Amino acid sequence: MVTAVTGANWGDEGKGKITDMLADQADIVIRFQGGANAGHTIKNHYGKFALHTLPSGVFHPDVINVIGNGVALSPHKIKAELDEIMGRGVPAPKLMISDRAQIVMSYHVLFDTLEEARLAGKSFGSTKSGIAPFYSDKFAKIGIQVSELQDMDALREKVDGILVKKNILLKHLYHAEELRTEDIMEELEEYRQILAPYAADTAAFLDKAVKEGKRILLEGQLGTMKDPDHGIYPMVTSSSTLAAYGAIGAGIPPYEIKKIVTVTKAYSSAVGAGEFVSEIFGDEAEELRRRGGDGGEYGATTGRPRRVGWYDTVASSYGCRLQGATDVALTVIDVLGYLDEIPVCTAYEIDGKQVTDFPTTVQLKKAKPVWTYLPGWKCDITGIRNYEDLPENCRKYVEFIEEKIGYPITMVSNGPGREDIIYR
Repeated sequence: MVTAVTGANWGDEGKGKITDMLADQADIVIRFQGGANAGHTIKNHYGKFALHTLPSGVFHPDVINVIGNGVALSPHKIKAELDEIMGRGVPAPKLMISDRAQIVMSYHVLFDTLEEARLAGKSFGSTKSGIAPFYSDKFAKIGIQVSELQDMDALREKVDGILVKKNILLKHLYHAEELRTEDIMEELEEYRQILAPYAADTAAFLDKAVKEGKRILLEGQLGTMKDPDHGIYPMVTSSSTLAAYGAIGAGIPPYEIKKIVTVTKAYSSAVGAGEFVSEIFGDEAEELRRRGGDGGEYGATTGRPRRVGWYDTVASSYGCRLQGATDVALTVIDVLGYLDEIPVCTAYEIDGKQVTDFPTTVQLKKAKPVWTYLPGWKCDITGIRNYEDLPENCRKYVEFIEEKIGYPITMVSNGPGREDIIYR
């Protein structure tokens, strides 16, 4: 059976913990999209880790971890992550990397950085990890697949052609130093050595695994609001963040995805620019940010302070619908225990009218939050394992959100540890 774990919102929902927990019952965990531009924070008996490309199954010795063809592959970062986890006592994980995955090159990072600087105040809030230039090259058909590292002579010819385009931009748009084929080939040789032990036809491996009834977990990055088709375009990422893309990014039939666990925080947070209707500011935001998550609301990859806000049922209902949620996991509800009352955004006001359907970005720019206030529970709920043992106002909060989003909340996370989970 194939289960997907995806985000309902802007990313940073707590997917890493849910994936790490579900990996206990999995045979295979697959990253199917995105690159090292966002991270999953995981806390377990080995310590606290921020994974950027490695699947969250790497902490489970029996799990086979697959980096699918849909991933933007940064070989240096994969090697650094492997070195770090093994240096901290984690056994060497079983890892396979699709030979159809494409490589994030140093020039992708360079172009990302130069373009953000050129745009200045109108930038996209990129993490400068090279993701947009990488996917641009992929769809312009000048990307480099892992499989191409098998023929370095043919690759040299391809690189010569790529650099003609790149150097025109570097020279005339960015007024920067031009690239040399020799340097790029050196980089690719290094990547060839890093990737050689792991490169495989992962789609063929997964076809066999599906037929054998293996338990497979698809791990998504970011959330619905960052999807290039259905998110807050153009302030989105460059690969689809939806569970449906799991079939493409891993190379499995779409009908095999039977369960979609969509993760949503008990409040809202976001890294990077873009529309965020329920956002809060000032001291109110700083207190939530400081108390939030495990060690506060700061990006796992960037360390940037996350933008924070109260729960948004309009965005979350839409996010769950686009993911095709069969189950919703509500995370970090323990954080809200300090509040006398808890605001929830239950509608948007646009041009004097209230709407509950999530609009396109052009309308979203005009949206103002409509708040409903729920009573808080004013106590620490960490350590509680049964839903019935939660304070009444806490249960009412969960049930109110469930009713508003229209999808079943089957898991409630009330602490940072793997064991801090309540099943409903």
